[in-house]
Amino acid sequence: MKLSTKGRYGVRAMFDLAMRYGSGPVSLRTIAERQGLSEHYLEQLIASLRKAGIVKSIRGAYGGYLLTREPKEITIGDIIRTLEGPIAPTECVSEDEDFQCENTEDCVTRIIWERLKEKIDEVLDDITLDDLCQNALQRKHDQNEGFMYHI
Repeated sequence: MKLSTKGRYGVRAMFDLAMRYGSGPVSLRTIAERQGLSEHYLEQLIASLRKAGIVKSIRGAYGGYLLTREPKEITIGDIIRTLEGPIAPTECVSEDEDFQCENTEDCVTRIIWERLKEKIDEVLDDITLDDLCQNALQRKHDQNEGFMYHI
């Protein structure tokens, strides 16, 4: 299973908003520049996130986008599912109710796909935007520490 650029870029944009949480709206241009993303593509991603109620827009000269909840309340799973749709390694274990596999009762490999989906969901729902922010701050702190040599 491979995520598309929608999911990967969406997480980067949301991380950018989370790092500036509480500092006012952030423009798409600023996010695009900091994250090295296309502003036009970012508009499409943010529109989906806004429709899902994860971000909100502020109009005006100093407008931009804000998270609708604290970074610790938004999981990576929330973002990925909004942008990519249901997360499943195969259709037979997806949340798509329109798909009906005729081999469900006799399928010996279904347990693999079910367990894989559970683990993917577990990881994505266990990591929040706040976790990413804390990780980034720790990395920055570690890089500024330098190395200590003992003789």
